[in-house]
This record gives sequence, structure tokens and C-alpha cells, in this order.
Amino acid sequence: MIRFRFLVENKTDAPPCTAEHGLSIFIETEEMKILFDAGASDMYAENAARKRVRLADADCCVISHGHYDHTGGVPLFTEINEKAPVYIHKDAFGDFYGSHGGKIDSKPCGIMWDEEEKAQVKPRLVLTDGPLWLTDNIVISGTIPDIPGCEPPEKFYVKETDSEGKAVYREDSLSHEQFLAVRTEKGVFLFSGCSHKGIIPAIEYAGKLFPEERIAAVIAGMHLYCVSDEERERAVEKIARLNPDLVIPVHCTGIDAICMLKNRLKGRCSVATAGRKYEF
Repeated sequence: MIRFRFLVENKTDAPPCTAEHGLSIFIETEEMKILFDAGASDMYAENAARKRVRLADADCCVISHGHYDHTGGVPLFTEINEKAPVYIHKDAFGDFYGSHGGKIDSKPCGIMWDEEEKAQVKPRLVLTDGPLWLTDNIVISGTIPDIPGCEPPEKFYVKETDSEGKAVYREDSLSHEQFLAVRTEKGVFLFSGCSHKGIIPAIEYAGKLFPEERIAAVIAGMHLYCVSDEERERAVEKIARLNPDLVIPVHCTGIDAICMLKNRLKGRCSVATAGRKYEF
């Protein structure tokens, strides 16, 4: 059994739940209850209360990567839930910046916790690197290996200081991007926050972590809004060849890719919204 509810997504059609640019999913299996990402703010907790989701019962929180729209609600989670560890990659704490049109953004996109929140959260953090198995059936991927020919869909940068005290920007390797994969009787359910490394590397790595298992569901922000038509078609074709039971393209996927997936997979592609629940 697996069931999950979207607590935050970019859109909603389930009043009174509200939406924001971010992602948060509450996942329940027979083994664990997991909060996957915590949105950009405390909105996920408000929606959880509206849908009677008990965040205090979560066994852990898994953070997909070190950007504000997936980590904003973590401090509140550590207040609501007094015991659960927060799994986050060891490289997730850089001063990250996005880019558009080849120009680095003026505002950062990394974790926005203030000093008080950092102190509050720190004792609960468990830093990941390689794969971390929470049970025999549930794994946090850690760093997703690069695949030659599969470039990240968008470049990000890390702001640092050189020996002269000047700000310099180096390209982010995106080593802090990780996914959650859950083995069920139907196959593997893959949860990815933004797929900044690319949805294809994520799918390939999930297959290596579960080498004899079918990937039954891909629930992911896929960051395909900013890629070429050719790259978008390549990703859609890769997902279609999996012949999954369910694909839920969310958050940063982009409307063109969502429409393409819906056209290819018909009823097996679901457009999720904040508050919506799925059960298998």
C-alpha cells in the first residue's frame, strides 16, 4: 500500500487548500510516513491541517535539494514534529543562484532560514551523500550520477568569495539533488522534487537502485519548461517507454511537457493540485 497527498503544489482545485510556487508531499506506506519537501513557506502545514494530515506523525522529512521552494517550511516542521529527522544532502547549504538567458539572477534561490531557524533545525538534520536506505523498500538516492549527453535543463550557480574578498560564481554541480524511491507491490514509485540533474538520470539511477523492479510511477517536478523541444520530447519518450501506471508531472515541469505527457499517456498522466490525494 502507498498513498500520498500533495500539501503544496503550484496550483490547486481543492478548496480550501491554497497554492504557491513550491512542493510538499505527505507519503504513507505500511512502513513509514514521510514528508517529502516542505514548500516555500508554512502553507503546507495549513493545507495539512485542512486535510487532517498529522505532520506530528511523520517518521521523517526528506528534502530533495537546497532551494527555498522546497525547504521554507522545515523550521515549522521541527516544531510540529518533535522527533522526526530531516534528511538533506550535505551540499544543500550553498549560496545558490539561478540564471535566465545566460545571466545570473540577482536574488538567491537557496535555503532562506534565518539564524534562529538554522539553530532550531540543525539538531534534526541528517546529512546524506550516497544512497541512504530507510528500510529495505525505501531509499533516498543521495547524489544522482551524471549521464553523458544528459545535461541539466538549467544552470545554477554558487556564490563564493575569492582570496581578495570578491564575489565569484561557480556553476553548481547540483550534487545536492536527490530523490525518494519506494518499492511497492505494483513496482517502484519515484518522487523527485525538481529533477535539476534531469529526469532521465533520475529514472536511470532509480533503476540501478532497484535493478529487478519496474518503475510503476513517476511523481516529479521535471524542470522541462526551459529546455528545447527536442530535449522535452526525449524526456517524454523516456518516461513513456517505462510504460508506467502513473505519471504526475508537477511544480516546475512546464505546461508544454505536461500536455505532451497527457497526450502520450492519457489517463495514466494525472495533473496534481494542492490537496489532492492518491492511493494504491
